[in-house]
Amino acid sequence: MATVIVPTPLRKFTGNASRVQVSATTVSDVVSELTLQYPELKRHLRTPDGKIPSFINIFVGDDDIRALQQEQTPVQATSVISIVPAIAGGIDQPKA
Repeated sequence: MATVIVPTPLRKFTGNASRVQVSATTVSDVVSELTLQYPELKRHLRTPDGKIPSFINIFVGDDDIRALQQEQTPVQATSVISIVPAIAGGIDQPKA
């Protein structure tokens, strides 16, 4: 089974599990399996039309799925999938 690393902000929806095992053959299947196991994740990992939101970065190993086959990127039983929500914030510093 593939291992999904759950980011800290989403762990409250997985019973504080930092890693979850899923049976999947593609990244889309990984997200579907996660949202079946943890339904509250769905609003964070899928848009209303069923896509992965652009502000969620997903990696299979060290590779961003955007540089691969996106949601159809293959997943192996030994794959480690990382979900990385985009982080915004900070203050622009005025130029001196």
